[in-house]
Amino acid sequence: MSKLENTRVAILATDGFEDSELKKPLERLNEEHASVTVISNKEGSITGKNGTIIDVAMHVDDADASDFAALVLPGGVKNPDVMRTNEKAVHFVRDFFEQGKPVSAICHAPWLLIEAEVVDGRTLTSWPSLKTDLENAGATWVDEEVVVDEGLTTSRNPDDLPAFCDKMVEEILEGKHAGQTT
Repeated sequence: MSKLENTRVAILATDGFEDSELKKPLERLNEEHASVTVISNKEGSITGKNGTIIDVAMHVDDADASDFAALVLPGGVKNPDVMRTNEKAVHFVRDFFEQGKPVSAICHAPWLLIEAEVVDGRTLTSWPSLKTDLENAGATWVDEEVVVDEGLTTSRNPDDLPAFCDKMVEEILEGKHAGQTT
């Protein structure tokens, strides 16, 4: 039995996600026997920027962070840009931080973290073009393969996925973080 068996993990995404940045974490979580729910702002399925089709299990309007142990935010430019304009998605993300649960975000996904107002005082990485946005939101940006700051795991791009997935699993296994309520 895996240590992540019966651990509920949400992946929040929409059309235009970076294919490998959703597929690789999903595959790794499945290998660890986590119970993964793909959540989106649309029903049916979503399509990555390179054509990968992923089935959606839940609409973000029906999602509640208290039902999950962790959240994964894949990148791609369009995906987080669309999701950061969705009030329910932003609230969903913010709730994970308020409950002290692990969140993993790669590439452009920190745009959604900025919108949720959860990066102030944190150190993280991202796709390099987000550096100024993150610094303007109060974060310290570093150019590293993977960065963990109190349960927030971030990476820069698909090349970082092996380290990103390892730290994502490690943080989920660690469980409770400062202030986690469930």
